[in-house]
Amino acid sequence: MAIDPSASIHPSAVVDPGATIGAGVTVGPFCTVGAEVSIGAGTELKSHVVVAGQTTIGEDNTVFPFAVIGEIPQDLKFKGEATRLEIGDRNRIREGVTMNTGTEGGGGLTKVGDDCLFMTGAHVAHDAIVGNRVIVANQGAIAGHCVIEDDVIIGGLSGIHQWVRVGHGAIIGAVTMVANDVIPHGLVQAPRGELNGLNLVGLKRRGVARSDITALRAAYQMLAQGDGAFADRARRLGDETESEYVREIVDFILGASDRHFLTPR
Repeated sequence: MAIDPSASIHPSAVVDPGATIGAGVTVGPFCTVGAEVSIGAGTELKSHVVVAGQTTIGEDNTVFPFAVIGEIPQDLKFKGEATRLEIGDRNRIREGVTMNTGTEGGGGLTKVGDDCLFMTGAHVAHDAIVGNRVIVANQGAIAGHCVIEDDVIIGGLSGIHQWVRVGHGAIIGAVTMVANDVIPHGLVQAPRGELNGLNLVGLKRRGVARSDITALRAAYQMLAQGDGAFADRARRLGDETESEYVREIVDFILGASDRHFLTPR
């Protein structure tokens, strides 16, 4: 067992001899840590936490009671192949959160970035890639193979359909089903997920310049009302814009995807 001398392991916790436990880690009462788990310095498992599978947790994370991290995918095609879950640094993983390892058919890796907040009962499925500073509110669910870019907020009781991409800085309202890709900085709401504008509050909070916000608003109007197909409008935007934020939307729309897009109303 590779346990740093400064780590604190409660006597009731079950830590497999193969696990790696870093400096200053706290493993609280009744936690279970598997043989192929690595936990980085300063991370705390509060109590009754299960960490299984080939799971790497970075530094200074806090995992709250009854979270299950690194168990096998909820996928009938999974046959026990070796797959992984990687979690970055400074994440807060609240009560009852579940995160699964990947599948062979999906690349074998589920990945979570840094500085995220997963509220009570949130779920990250197999082969999902979650960026930095993402917030998933209570009971929000990210299905298999999704890509959630940086600074996304997913409201409570909302679900992201498998293979969907949610672009940088987008916000998903509560009780919303998202079945198609969401452009960067998009605002999505309604039960069946409608693109209803831009996440202007988020842009302002992140200190985006007024000129870029103005350019984004003009780009959104062109995507909503311009001539031709959605991708054609995006190509024209790419030819005309000087804003890096608009360019981000263009690149997202023209990138590879397995889904259609939510388009402006």
